[in-house]
Amino acid sequence: MIAIVDYGVGNLFSLASSVKSLGAEVRVTHQAEDLRQATHILLPGVGAFADAAAKLQATGLVPVLREETQHTPLLGICLGMQLLFEKSYEYGEHQGLGLVPGQVCPLADDLKDPTLKVPHIGWNALDLTPAGEKDPLFKYIQNGEYVYYVHSYYAKNCASNTLATSEYSIPVTGAVRAGLVYGTQFHPEKSGDTGLRILRAFAEL
Repeated sequence: MIAIVDYGVGNLFSLASSVKSLGAEVRVTHQAEDLRQATHILLPGVGAFADAAAKLQATGLVPVLREETQHTPLLGICLGMQLLFEKSYEYGEHQGLGLVPGQVCPLADDLKDPTLKVPHIGWNALDLTPAGEKDPLFKYIQNGEYVYYVHSYYAKNCASNTLATSEYSIPVTGAVRAGLVYGTQFHPEKSGDTGLRILRAFAEL
């Protein structure tokens, strides 16, 4: 059973529909016992980091997530990926879950081309790192396939955990891994067949 963490943020319906289309059993939940019984955990998220982090803390699930990621694969998506990091500098400084080393910083501050729009919205090619090329998360896709992004902040100082980047005048962190903890800045559930193949690979971990 794949558990999708429901903490009041994120488009849960579209993600649940995508996973169900793969033939997997899905449970959208805020119950600790469901997370403990799950074979895989998805942590979605949209909106502001501080608000999402507070809502996740309020569920009481943070200790359970930390415990379960010792033996259960977890995939954070978009803001859900950003929450995995040590801290975010979105409207101040906020603590993350600390499951992946690095920080989440404003994209606009680092772009080499100031004419590019932020938020970064649209389709971009994935450039797999050497680790990403070998990682089972990407076993069903080829380097250069396109995925869909919507974000204004991105992960930095995480090169040793980065599986893929996408070019937006700078290499934007697209996917990370630390042990059984994965994250994608892009939305696999909005990335067509490529995204479904990534979700399929995650479900097979």
